[in-house]
Amino acid sequence: MPRLLRKAAPLGLVLDAASRTPLHRQIGEQVRRAILERRLAPGQRLPSSRLMASELDVARGTVLLAMDQLIAEGYVVAQAASGLSVATDLPDEMLTAPHGHPAGPPAADGAATAALSRRARLALHDATPTFGFEEAPLAFPTGQPDREAFPFALWARLLEREWRRPSWAVAGALHPFGHAGLRAAIAAYLGAARGFACEPESIVITSGMRQSLSLLAWLVLDPDDAAWIEEPGFVGTREALALAFVRTVPVPIDESGFAVERAMAAAPQAKLAVVAPAHQFPLGTVLGLQRRLELLSWAERHQGWIAEDDFDGEYRYAGRPLAPLRALDRSGRVAYLASFSKLLFPALRLSYVVLPTALVPAAEKRMAAEAARASLLGQGALARFIADGHLATHLRRTRLLYAARQEALIAGLERHLARWLKSARDSGGMHLIARPAAAIAPTFDDRAVVAAAAQAGIAVAPLSACHAGRRRRHGLILGYAGTPERAIDPACAALARVLRASTGR
Repeated sequence: MPRLLRKAAPLGLVLDAASRTPLHRQIGEQVRRAILERRLAPGQRLPSSRLMASELDVARGTVLLAMDQLIAEGYVVAQAASGLSVATDLPDEMLTAPHGHPAGPPAADGAATAALSRRARLALHDATPTFGFEEAPLAFPTGQPDREAFPFALWARLLEREWRRPSWAVAGALHPFGHAGLRAAIAAYLGAARGFACEPESIVITSGMRQSLSLLAWLVLDPDDAAWIEEPGFVGTREALALAFVRTVPVPIDESGFAVERAMAAAPQAKLAVVAPAHQFPLGTVLGLQRRLELLSWAERHQGWIAEDDFDGEYRYAGRPLAPLRALDRSGRVAYLASFSKLLFPALRLSYVVLPTALVPAAEKRMAAEAARASLLGQGALARFIADGHLATHLRRTRLLYAARQEALIAGLERHLARWLKSARDSGGMHLIARPAAAIAPTFDDRAVVAAAAQAGIAVAPLSACHAGRRRRHGLILGYAGTPERAIDPACAALARVLRASTGR
């Protein structure tokens, strides 16, 4: 028998004194409905009759009359030591919505879809299989770091230190750009690790890349202005620009990355370029120095703006990384975007954008009016985590860890999946692209494979979903950073079984 919950449930009863229904029946019906709808769980302790009478402003006898009826019907049990509680042995057939408020059959898919907006219907059409919020896939989720590598015990101590006695600037009147200590720590880190200087006053703490990019677009573009985006590229880029009512122009990525010449041919009037030069998502292309300089020259000559998304630039396994665009910018046209969620743990939901100085005053006005700012809870702890050197230590450790996992994934692909998929090592990042082998490429449907893999507990993403245009290349995106090395080979074997069943080969 389930253990009785010790805390009494808040009932939320509302009585109507003008109703013809007696008060004791109103109480009984509302409690009965709460039990049948599972808002009161089996075994849940109920408030005492004295407390219920006091809260409802009725006589205790009225409450006792209602409870006696529920006890007689078997919904509530009374025990001398524990008081009143919901019965734990209600028959399954009783656990349905009461008569008079039928739930009714679910609406047909067609009717439900017809009630949605066009953009909602498009979102449903483009949706890919996902795992529930409480279940973890066996392997290969993208954008997931290794949570076992993060020092959560240290993080708990930093949180406790920050909130034991918070300052007025933190708990009372936070700057619209976020925690001052965190912005100072980020500025110092960028100078040492990424090679460019910036003022803490130009850094805005956000809840994610989407908010960072939406803020920048709001500052520099008007509705229906054009922005170049990479094709294929991160889906969140399109979503963020849509929030700012910006028209996106996909620019196909070649083996050398983003090309200004191709972008100008597609939309010469564009005022913003959104690029990931350090490690393009999802293809992993590194933008060469010549093209970086061409992009910076375009921004200076045409008074354009560049959003540099450095989402996993810290993870480089071969060769020396090129300097960020921001470090080469001499005209103040580059905004630098980065996130801690992929470096530390996703639920942190802390990112930042380093704005060009000219945009800071308008950004302060915008963020002062922004209702959905980044959570303050972890900002002070993160400031200490960076300033005390823990971030640098964590990155060194995970860089070695992820490099080994990429090698393990390459080996697993070659051992189990070479018949269906082709892949290659990447100089950095947290994921690999696996393309269909020539024999199955004409009929390979990455969304169907993703759905079948999800049924087997394997989380892979479809490459085709990263395309904004009609011409889409198919393949699988396999994240390895969040998958323990011991699980990679068995997961590759499981994915091979999925592909064998899906392709018939």
